[in-house]
Amino acid sequence: MSEPTPSRRAKPDSPTAMRSLIAQVRNAVPFDMPEAQICAGTCEGCSLKLLEFLGNELDGWEARLDAGERPGLKDLSCLANTSRKVYSVLARNGLAEGREESDSERA
Repeated sequence: MSEPTPSRRAKPDSPTAMRSLIAQVRNAVPFDMPEAQICAGTCEGCSLKLLEFLGNELDGWEARLDAGERPGLKDLSCLANTSRKVYSVLARNGLAEGREESDSERA
């Protein structure tokens, strides 16, 4: 067999991919926002509870990874989808930068 070409990169193993996803979510989601700012104004869905839930999910996965657990593709996909949904609610409530996907972009 020949060596892989530079254009064909090896995919990261699942723990590395999960740690990368966790880092991306922690960077994009405003976990450090003060509670008074989170609960100001109108909301669709409780942003405070969603932030707490997502933070617990990320903490749980970090602990599981540290214990040697190897997540599957389903685990990665589930965490990515959960994070995307929480981010979407935060964006609707004016707490996250960026834009929401329209129905036509999801299709």
